[in-house]
This record gives sequence, C-alpha cells and structure tokens, in this order.
Amino acid sequence: MAFALLLAATPVWSFEVPSGQPVDLQEVLIDDLGDEIWLRFRFVAPKISRDDAMAEVNAQDMLHLCQETALTYISDFELDGDVIVVSLADRPTEFGVADPDATQFFEAFRADNGSCIWEGY
Repeated sequence: MAFALLLAATPVWSFEVPSGQPVDLQEVLIDDLGDEIWLRFRFVAPKISRDDAMAEVNAQDMLHLCQETALTYISDFELDGDVIVVSLADRPTEFGVADPDATQFFEAFRADNGSCIWEGY
C-alpha cells in the first residue's frame, strides 16, 4: 500500500536536470511491498518523448534526480527504504491508474554509500 508524503496541495518543487528540460516533483510515495519498502519519486517533465533517441537523456536525468533530489529528500525527511523509483511523466498522473495517453519512464535504484546504483528491474 502506497501513501503520499507530498500532496497535490503542496507548492510545486522544480528541479534542474542535465537535459535542461523543466521537471517538477508531483509526489513522493512510500510503498510497502512486504519484503521491501519502495520510495517512489514521481516527477512531471512535459518535454519528455517516446523517441528512442531520448532514452539516454531521460536515463541521465533520472539518475541525476535520484542522486541530487531523492537522496537529499530521504535524508531530510529521515525516510528508510530499500528501493528508490524515479519516474518521469509528461503530465500529472494518478499512481496505479493506467493512462495510455501519458508518456512515462521509470528507473529503480538502490542507495549505496551516498550514490544511486541502477537496479535494472
């Protein structure tokens, strides 16, 4: 069961990423999956596309968001989790609800000595 730490009424937090595209934090969810706690950082990046040429750019942006935003957020709010999931969507979406019109990308990481290590699920 996931629950949100950052609600829609919270002012939007904007972040810089290597690609230079605009990125806002939609919400942070804590998802208890039984054996693991997943911390989900859901970002809105209106300029992402499904173009395969952008895959590496999106991956770099998500790694950057994990290292520079998620790890700081986890420390500041004293969260504990096993997996960090960073997602980018071209529009706000409801967690767990299919939206075939939305473009979305997800990457999973584990924190290790102050760095995000790609999990490759």
